[in-house]
Amino acid sequence: MDLANRVKTLTPSSTLAITAKAKELKSQGHDVIGLGAGEPDFNTPDYIIRAAENAMKNGFTKYTPSGGILELREAIVSKFSQDNELDYSTDQIIVTTGAKHALYTLFQVLLNENDEVIVPAPYWVSYPEQIKLAGGTPVVVDAHESNNFKLTPEQLEAAITTKTKAFILNSPSNPTGMMYNEEELRKLGEICLKHNILIVSDEIYEKLIYTSDEHVSIAAISNQLKEQTVIVNGVSKSHAMTGWRIGYAAGPKEIIKAMTNLASHSTSNPTSIAQYAAFAAYDSKEDPNAEMRKTFSERLELSLELLNDIPGISCIRPKGAFYLFPNVMEAVKSNGFESVDKWVTALLEEEKVALVPGSGFGAPNNVRLSYATSIDLLEEAAKRIKRFVLNHQSK
Repeated sequence: MDLANRVKTLTPSSTLAITAKAKELKSQGHDVIGLGAGEPDFNTPDYIIRAAENAMKNGFTKYTPSGGILELREAIVSKFSQDNELDYSTDQIIVTTGAKHALYTLFQVLLNENDEVIVPAPYWVSYPEQIKLAGGTPVVVDAHESNNFKLTPEQLEAAITTKTKAFILNSPSNPTGMMYNEEELRKLGEICLKHNILIVSDEIYEKLIYTSDEHVSIAAISNQLKEQTVIVNGVSKSHAMTGWRIGYAAGPKEIIKAMTNLASHSTSNPTSIAQYAAFAAYDSKEDPNAEMRKTFSERLELSLELLNDIPGISCIRPKGAFYLFPNVMEAVKSNGFESVDKWVTALLEEEKVALVPGSGFGAPNNVRLSYATSIDLLEEAAKRIKRFVLNHQSK
C-alpha cells in the first residue's frame, strides 16, 4: 500500500533512534548510560498523584470539553497572571494532549500549502516535521554558537519573505538551554510586528532556570506582541508530569477556537484524570520546582566541568532546561570519524554511553546530553567519554 506523501518526508527522531539502540544494548546485558532523556528523573509530586486518585474515585472519568475543563483553564489563566503578568480569558486557552499536541494543532490550523515558518537552529526535533505535516515549509536559520545559539534581529529580517507566516521562539531552549533576555525579545518582536508574523513562543522550560536571569515571555512585553503571539506550555517539565500528557496554548481567540474545533475531531479531549491532576499542580501553593532546580543546577556545574576537561570538546554554559549541547567536532576529527553521528554511534557501541547527535537538531557539530540523571552516572559517563576520545587519538 502506498503511504500518504505527507509522511514520506518525515525524518525519524534522532532522540528516539539513539534511545532504541541503547535499550537494545541494555537488553543484551550491557551497562549502558543513557543521556538522551528529555524528561526530569523525578516522580510526579504526591499531591498531584492524590488529586488524580480522587478524580477517579469521584467519577471524573468521562469525556470533557475539547478545549479542557473550565477549572484547569481558569488555573492556567491565574498562572499567566501571577507568573508572566499576562491577562487571558478562558476562551483564549486550550488544554491539549501535551505541549507537542498544542504545537501540532496550531500548525494545522495556521498553515496553508507552502506557507513558511522561520525555525532557528538548533531547534527541537519536532518543529520542522510538524510544519511539514501541515503543508508548510520550515525555513531553518542558523543561530550561531558564537552568539550563544541565539538568532539576531538581522538574521530574522533576512529570512522573511512574502510567504512567511510564523516564527518559532523557544526560550529556554531545547537543546541548548540558552535564553533570550527582554531586550533581545523586544527587537525580534518588533520585526514580527512590522511584517505581521505570528510568534510561536514555546515556554515549556520556563521554570527550570539556574541563573539570576528572569524568564520573560515575549507576549508580556507589549499588548501588540501579545496579540501577535501564541504561547505553548505545559506541566511536563515543571511538575515532572511528562507521561500525563497535559499541555496548553494561549493566544488570540480565533486561533484558539480553531485549535479547539480541530481537537474535537482528533483527540476529543485530553485525558480527564490527567486534567484534574494538572489542575492540582497549578492550584496548589507548593513549589515542585525548588528541589528540581537545586538538583539540576548541581548536576549542570559538575557536567559542564567534566565535559570541558575532555580534549576536543567545548560547551557553552546553558541557563535553563536540563541539557548540555557541547561542540565535539574537534574530538570527532582527532578521533578519525567522518561525522558526529558516526562518532556517537561508536561511543555507544564501545563505551556504552548514549548521546544524541546534534544533526537531529540542525547542529551537526554538536551533541545533546541530558543531565536529568544521577551524579554518579554523569561522572561515569564523562569518564567513559574521555577514555573513548583519548583511546581513538592514539590510534
